Amino acid sequence: MTLIVRRSNALLVALAVLAIAALPQAAGAIPSPSEPLYGAYLAGVHAEATHDYGAADRWLTEAWRADPSARELVARAFIAALADGRFAEAQTLALHEIALTPGDAVARLVLLITELKAGNAAAALSSAEALPQEGIHRFVRPLALAWTRVATGDFDGAEKALNALDAFEDFAPLTYFQAGLIADVAGHTQKAEANFEKALKATKKINWRLTDVIGNFYLRQGLSAKAHSLYRRFRKENAYSDFAQSLFAHPPQGKPQPIIRSASEGFAEALFDLASVLDAPETRDLALIYTRLSLALSPQSGVAELLLADILSAQDHPRQALDVLAEVPSTSRYSWSARLRIAADLDAAGKKEKAIALLTGMAQAEPTWSSADIELGDIQREAKRYPEAVKAYEEAIGRLKAAGIAVGWSLDYSFGIALDRSGHWQEAEKTLLGALKLKPDQPFVLNYLGYSWIDRGQHLHRGLKLLEKAVALRPGDGYIVDSLGWAHYRLGDYAAAVKYLQKATELVPDDPTINDHLGDAYWRAGRPREARFEWSQALQFGPKKSEIKPIEAKLERGLGPPPGG
Repeated sequence: MTLIVRRSNALLVALAVLAIAALPQAAGAIPSPSEPLYGAYLAGVHAEATHDYGAADRWLTEAWRADPSARELVARAFIAALADGRFAEAQTLALHEIALTPGDAVARLVLLITELKAGNAAAALSSAEALPQEGIHRFVRPLALAWTRVATGDFDGAEKALNALDAFEDFAPLTYFQAGLIADVAGHTQKAEANFEKALKATKKINWRLTDVIGNFYLRQGLSAKAHSLYRRFRKENAYSDFAQSLFAHPPQGKPQPIIRSASEGFAEALFDLASVLDAPETRDLALIYTRLSLALSPQSGVAELLLADILSAQDHPRQALDVLAEVPSTSRYSWSARLRIAADLDAAGKKEKAIALLTGMAQAEPTWSSADIELGDIQREAKRYPEAVKAYEEAIGRLKAAGIAVGWSLDYSFGIALDRSGHWQEAEKTLLGALKLKPDQPFVLNYLGYSWIDRGQHLHRGLKLLEKAVALRPGDGYIVDSLGWAHYRLGDYAAAVKYLQKATELVPDDPTINDHLGDAYWRAGRPREARFEWSQALQFGPKKSEIKPIEAKLERGLGPPPGG
């Protein structure tokens, strides 16, 4: 959920490298195996590695209490408590962490937030000034300085503090947005409007948070035409967004209250914005920390709760995500979005029927909205209930067309797969070609359509071209490389098949289908010993029941005499 800043690949690589150094690193010794609670330490470290921060918090706190002077234990227990959302415990540990490691940025942020919440603006400003200027927290320091200066009434100083972000080109929308918020809180409406419009101009694809906050500002200033123009732009650029559907079904009425009204709420917004930038695999742990800090300042922020749930889901903890989403009240403007996520997390937690029941009820309650039907189709498709998935996607497409919203490539792609798997290849082919027309360089569409043609013996050379293009676009995707290797196999080019299928097994070492394909290619290339090894590997990697006997038969009899054998 990138809600403010468009991430670039270069920015993410830099953030990923810096994030490693951003979290508290211990200089003290790891507990000795002779100490009684060494097991608690190891259990805590293991829990950290699996992102089970609740368990990490319990085990590492237990270990820290056995040796409160161990810097390793303090640092780990502090981060685990914060990641688990136990802010009061993190406050206590932050004091110990700073005593042992004065330059710890996250601990300083915890103290800053504590001071802001207590109304101690001068102390909060001192904590902001103590934040490091290097590493990943060089991004948060200008924002912390800006909002703590707002807390002291120094609005000019707050604006100047944001200048430190000018060096980072990708942060331009965030910088203008934050400058607009500060001017709005200060009552400088013309300056706020100018900065908000710069933020919109600097954003290639408008996101929900900009739309929500800036639309709120326009309505408060009596600029309803601008607000509704902004809402239409958001809907056009985010046709499937559940936020867009909710917005247009229930548009704001009357003069709303400001979304950001104080320095505390402003800094909470800044932390949320940074977390949304960092919500990527390389930096997700730090995104979690910033989201927890944001919620510590603004506990009722529905949009931050959604982001937190997304992060927990991405870390394979759907039950924890469900606990967060349960806090979003049914009266919240984010209730629909929360329920969509609840359904996805119920499915991930093994409660598929509950997820389906929830989505079915949502679709019935809002007969013009498509998002519940799309999610329902996705869940049914992943469960291999393809006819049910087809029905859900057809309903979603009908609703989109009735609303005058174009069907995008991703829905056509999912619908095409469901049609194919339910035995309607001609309709599936037409739908997939439609998706490809909308998105000619989409590697997943290229791969699925190309592989389907090859596997059916249709359009062989055209299918091969699609797969070659898909591999060029995603050379590190083992499944797409496997498709190209299998295409060469079906075309009788066994040397090329071996080349690509070997690469595919390197990229995905434990997939039974890829190993089975490589075994077939080895056999046809006159390498029966290697073929049997790959087939044996395929059996060890848990193939489908329907695939076991065919692989066993190949192990016993091969595929007939190999060429030259």
